Amino acid sequence: MLREIIEKFDDTVIVDKPVKKEYEITKYLLKYKDRPVLFKDVEGWEVAGNIWSTRDRIAKFLNTDKKGLLELLAYSMENPSKYEIVDDAEFLRNENEVNLLDLPVPKFYPKDGGRYFTSAIVVAKRGDFVNLSFHRMMILDENKAAIRIVPRHLYAMWKESVESGEELEVRIIVGNPIHVLLAGATSVAYGISELEIASTISRRAFGRPLEVVDVNGIPVPVESEFVFEAKITDEMVDEGPFVDITGTYDIVRKQPVVVFEKMYHVDNPIFHALLPGGYEHYMLMGLPKEPQIYASVKRVVPKVHGVRLTEGGCMWLHAVVSITKQHEGDGKNAILAAFAGHPSLKRVIVVDEDVDIYDDREVEWAVATRFQPDKDLVIIPNARGSSLDPSGKDGLTAKWGIDATKSLDRKEEFEKAKLE
Repeated sequence: MLREIIEKFDDTVIVDKPVKKEYEITKYLLKYKDRPVLFKDVEGWEVAGNIWSTRDRIAKFLNTDKKGLLELLAYSMENPSKYEIVDDAEFLRNENEVNLLDLPVPKFYPKDGGRYFTSAIVVAKRGDFVNLSFHRMMILDENKAAIRIVPRHLYAMWKESVESGEELEVRIIVGNPIHVLLAGATSVAYGISELEIASTISRRAFGRPLEVVDVNGIPVPVESEFVFEAKITDEMVDEGPFVDITGTYDIVRKQPVVVFEKMYHVDNPIFHALLPGGYEHYMLMGLPKEPQIYASVKRVVPKVHGVRLTEGGCMWLHAVVSITKQHEGDGKNAILAAFAGHPSLKRVIVVDEDVDIYDDREVEWAVATRFQPDKDLVIIPNARGSSLDPSGKDGLTAKWGIDATKSLDRKEEFEKAKLE
């Protein structure tokens, strides 16, 4: 359970005094950007945020290191495995009518369209396929919210339901362990269940499969703090504005209404408040993209040592890739492959294996000492980029790559001085 997870951390900030769900949660999460914060009293509820706000904390919890985290996610995405269905879960002990207005769902910033679920994962089933995906939800009243659905798997399932005259039945889960959160943020082919990706992460990290329980026909992870039975309807309403990963406001759109019908929760539950545009948002959205970039680059450069989406680039727009060059031109090929692996990328820096990609100073050193703009800079104008980049227009952006690798015929001139 989430409480047991948070108690394992030695840097958690405990807020004992009463905190309001509008704006006050945000103040603490901004003050302690990379530390877990546990609020003991948010209008009668316990709330936690910044739980997974550093790469090191995530890696340590999953019994690996930063480099091993990339390998773990890559393996799990390529090798989904069966989860285990069990008969009971702690959240089934408490079944209640839904009143969204009573829950500690925050309003994070003054211009937000309302109070928002930000850590919620939607579990949907159509036929034998079970899909997990993150979706922000803006509370409308006691049992309704507007759900932002981009045109991916849940959108396809919802459209199929609407076109057949049905509402899409879903389960909405809040307060999940990191292997479920990371799996829910992956982008894999339709038909591959993110539950099975979470199960592989669990097997590799903890030696056991993911356990799920059937909640009226839909499998749900047993470790969830809150579970809601809900339906996504064909009714459309305005959703937004809302802060996205870049810390800037996303636009208002017409989005479907989701109706919450029943709520389950564990004893003394902890609600997970994910700060939009915060470090935890970066980690959960960015980490699952790194294996995709890694796989794409590895198809053109045999020796790829690491990929990092940088915090300065919101772990979405900027990346660093470490390779061993075998031929001149490998750096530029790696740049192009990185853009193909994550089309939202705006800038990529390619470095040699002797540069620590997790140290911004080393990366900048590589650019300062191994890069010449007139021959090592790649610029791609008018490319399809991220809709979250406010500097782009109509989905188009200019992308640029920096080949900060050593010239093969002058390698000795670029070597770092060191004591043998």
